[in-house]
Amino acid sequence: MRVYAKSDIGKVRSMNQDSFSIPVDNVELKLYILADGMGGYKGGEIASRVAVTATEKYIKEKFYLLEKRDKKSIMKVIEDAIEFANTAIYEESEQDEELQDMGTTIEVCLIYKNKVYIGHIGDSRIYQIRNNIMERVTTDHSYVEKLVRDGEITREESYTHPKKNLLIKALGTDEKAEPDLLDISIQKDDVLLICSDGLTNMIREDRILEIVSENVETAIDNLIEEANKNGGLDNITVIIISNK
Repeated sequence: MRVYAKSDIGKVRSMNQDSFSIPVDNVELKLYILADGMGGYKGGEIASRVAVTATEKYIKEKFYLLEKRDKKSIMKVIEDAIEFANTAIYEESEQDEELQDMGTTIEVCLIYKNKVYIGHIGDSRIYQIRNNIMERVTTDHSYVEKLVRDGEITREESYTHPKKNLLIKALGTDEKAEPDLLDISIQKDDVLLICSDGLTNMIREDRILEIVSENVETAIDNLIEEANKNGGLDNITVIIISNK
């Protein structure tokens, strides 16, 4: 399994409010976390950093204590970790007036025995590429995604909708977190791509697939370069996991 990860500030923002974590080499726990923060000067950066740090710490502590590492137990650890991170962000925002609106997206991917266990809140995304077909695994918690699902606008119209960045769910903005929890299989030669919306707002999905398929080893640099070339309106963070 090969892993490539990078975060870029983009061309417009003065601060990178994305955070991510990937496992160090040769550790048993294959845990990947990405968060895209929001909320005023420094608020987003703090929210995303707390989200990643708290979630990672919780899962690392609890995973090794599991008596049974089955789907139910692993999903419960991920759910509780996200709730733990939510409380940490929410309490910090309550203590500082300048941080009151801060929140973040979060993507948690834990790979264990040919399964990918996922926790998701917000509009960062996880894709799976298999046999040169890319499928979005997560569903955006955004106003525009709801409009698409309700048939009020087309997918094409969603790309340019004036409210495309409006979230209907985020981590740390409410006392309780309600992540989507799901699992998928991972096979040999599959590729997982985890990214913030700084990528997907700048590059269409078919082009992302094309770039990754051309060369997975150089894909991240090429994706970030193209996103910046197309405007780089937000921070861009990408994690690619190649199951070679």
